[in-house]
Amino acid sequence: MYKMLLASVVALTVSAGSLAAAPAAYTDPVDAQSLDTIRSKFSELIQLANRHDFKALHEMFWQSPSALLVAKSAIPSEGNWAGFWGNEAIDQKLHDIGTSGPVVLQPDYSKVKVVGLTPDVAQSYAPVNITVSYAGQDGTPKPFLVLINWIKVGEDWKVASEILLPVPPAPKANS
Repeated sequence: MYKMLLASVVALTVSAGSLAAAPAAYTDPVDAQSLDTIRSKFSELIQLANRHDFKALHEMFWQSPSALLVAKSAIPSEGNWAGFWGNEAIDQKLHDIGTSGPVVLQPDYSKVKVVGLTPDVAQSYAPVNITVSYAGQDGTPKPFLVLINWIKVGEDWKVASEILLPVPPAPKANS
């Protein structure tokens, strides 16, 4: 009986300790107003890309050799997709893509998600249909996931990295 009572007391103590140590509700490290600003900046980025406004796109990016764009490559030695580091490489890649033919980005704004990672870094996610004729692509709309890391520079949010991931076609169902 004593062992059963002792086991019950230990179990209750551990349970109570677990309850007391339960984490508080999650609070995003980036305030709601900044998250809304980033959503607006994402929309602006899409509009600028669709207008092929290369100068304004340049200004959207963090001015750093660590800025990154992951996109389709036209150079076989780079592989099919590659990372383009620094503003000069990003500017050239955006220019090459934008002048290759029609480029249209159509995000599903109802699925855009923005979260803070730290008070000065956030990430956005969006499914986007992209029509492009660059590097052998046939100019038909295809689904992509666009992941952007945003960094706060002064009072502004800039694109630190933009990763375009092509969504592969769904596997064919077995008959």
